[in-house]
This record gives sequence, structure tokens and C-alpha cells, in this order.
Amino acid sequence: MTCLLQAQDVSVRYGSLAALTGVDLCVHDGQRHALIGPNGAGKTTLLNVIGGSTKPQRGSVRFAGRNVGRLGPAARARRGINRIHQRPAVFPTLTATENVVVAALPRVIRRRRWWPGGTRRTAQHRAGSLLEQMGLADVAAVPAGHLAHGQRRQLEIAMALAGRPRLLLLDEPAAGLSATEVGRLVDLLRALPRAVAVLLVEHRLDLVYALSDTVTVLRDGRTLAAGTPDEIRTSPLVRQAYADGVS
Repeated sequence: MTCLLQAQDVSVRYGSLAALTGVDLCVHDGQRHALIGPNGAGKTTLLNVIGGSTKPQRGSVRFAGRNVGRLGPAARARRGINRIHQRPAVFPTLTATENVVVAALPRVIRRRRWWPGGTRRTAQHRAGSLLEQMGLADVAAVPAGHLAHGQRRQLEIAMALAGRPRLLLLDEPAAGLSATEVGRLVDLLRALPRAVAVLLVEHRLDLVYALSDTVTVLRDGRTLAAGTPDEIRTSPLVRQAYADGVS
């Protein structure tokens, strides 16, 4: 099966520190793939390389069959790679609907002739559908700054989906969420259409195993193990790593 996203031999150094060394990664269309490992393992650095905000000293990144190594984050987003960071990034003074409309407009404009009234109505319709999908229809008119942390996370996912990505990068989406909010997040991510592949960085293994088809374990900037959740759970290498304090 051809990789939708393929990172090969990716290496990143910050001075004398090797953040990543020869890392390979393949994510297929519609797949849910998780990256786990301790702090400093290189998970976020790899996500930065894939998203375009960090340039590797060695290696390549291909997406949908094309080399995207020279493209920045905005250009990669136009190609279909959208990212959600650890802290929700929303426009606090805009309503939930307005936030999603802002995110949807560039995609709508690219697909339609510029027609202010019709274009905005199309984006508003898209926003309404996504807010309902994310369980936020009842707070559509509420300024994003007034939403609970978990709701802002749901709103950011709706904003990312507004661009109709083929790959969604999630950096610790459960950070700061209560147990109830984590459960809601798992349900929402499970319900994402398989037209969207997901690459997830997360330290909560219960969430990782509940969502993922495949898991890659990084340690000290290198790939320690890769496989299905069951294979990772039972891997002696991974068990030893966690016994040594990996979290």
C-alpha cells in the first residue's frame, strides 16, 4: 500500500543535540497513527518536520506522492496537511461559527469564483455542519474566548477540518482536559471520516490505544518500535523503556 505521508531518514540537530536520527514514518490514507515516547524523544520535532515548521538536516518528506520538503506550513496546509497544536489557537473575540468560517473561506474561495455573498454563505453552511459534528451547535454564537478548554479544543478541530485536509496532525490533543472531556474527544476523533488520516502525538496511552491503528515509539530521537497497539503493548523493548521511566 502506498504511503499518503512518507518521511524517510529524517535527522534534525540543534547544535550538538541530535533531536532526530534517521527516522522513517509511513501513514496511509485514512489511517490513525500515533507517536509516543518520553519528553525529548523527538515526537514534536517530527511533527514540526512534517508540518513544515522545521527543516531537517537530512531526509525527505513526501505527501500524496510529492516531495514537500521545500514547502512551509501554509503551503503544506493548502496541499492537505493541517495541524492542531497542544494549546488551542482560536480567535477569542469571534464566535464559534465565525472562527470556522474564517478557517473555511480560503478553501471555499479556491473551489469557487469569488462571489462575496455566495462564498460566505457556503463557508457558513460548512461551519454549521462542522460545529454540529463536533457537538458545538448549541454554542455556535458564543465567543470562543468564553468556551471551556475542552470546547475550544473541539472548535479547533472543526477549524482544521474546514480546510478539508487529507492528513490531520494532532499534538497532545488531550492536554489539560478532564476525564469527561477526554472521553468526548475520543468519541469525536473516532467519528472522523476515514477520508482524513490522523497522526497523533499523545502521552495518554489509553487514548492512543483507543484510537490508533498503528503506533511508533520514539526514544532519544530514534525509532524504538513500531506496530499495532497490541504489538506495542506486548513489546519487551517498549515494556523495558517504560520500566526505565518512559512516559
